[in-house]
Amino acid sequence: MSMQEQGSTQLQAVSSAMVKLHKEQFGRGPTHARAHFAGPDALMCLLQDVLLPAERKMVEMGDPNRVRDSRVAYQAATQDEFIAAVEQIVYRKVIGFASGVDPDADVVFECFYFEPRESGSDGDGTLTPERAREFRRARTPDGESLNRLS
Repeated sequence: MSMQEQGSTQLQAVSSAMVKLHKEQFGRGPTHARAHFAGPDALMCLLQDVLLPAERKMVEMGDPNRVRDSRVAYQAATQDEFIAAVEQIVYRKVIGFASGVDPDADVVFECFYFEPRESGSDGDGTLTPERAREFRRARTPDGESLNRLS
């Protein structure tokens, strides 16, 4: 598999993981999701059609800030799950995570900043065998293995 195909597969997997996590968190997932690498050490996933019917009603009533505040609070409470999913897929350590919502546009942005490549990767965005083994041994805060393939 070429590097481009591998990157495309990773991005599709990240998009799917974000949809799944949003569905688990909010009871429904977005209808559109697309992940993109943003330079060598960042990834952004754009999720569209994310709001619940009650949230849409709040926006229609002129209260998008309440929707924004509650979404940001939920994301802060579950950020470890989002980070773990991305780390498992791309085999890079996430050192920064931000989630933003634009209620008026009905979009969410999930942004991940990775540890720079020179701190343990082989220079092409993948982990060295030693760091990959560390990820396979790592566990999420609830004790679930990050490497669900094993």
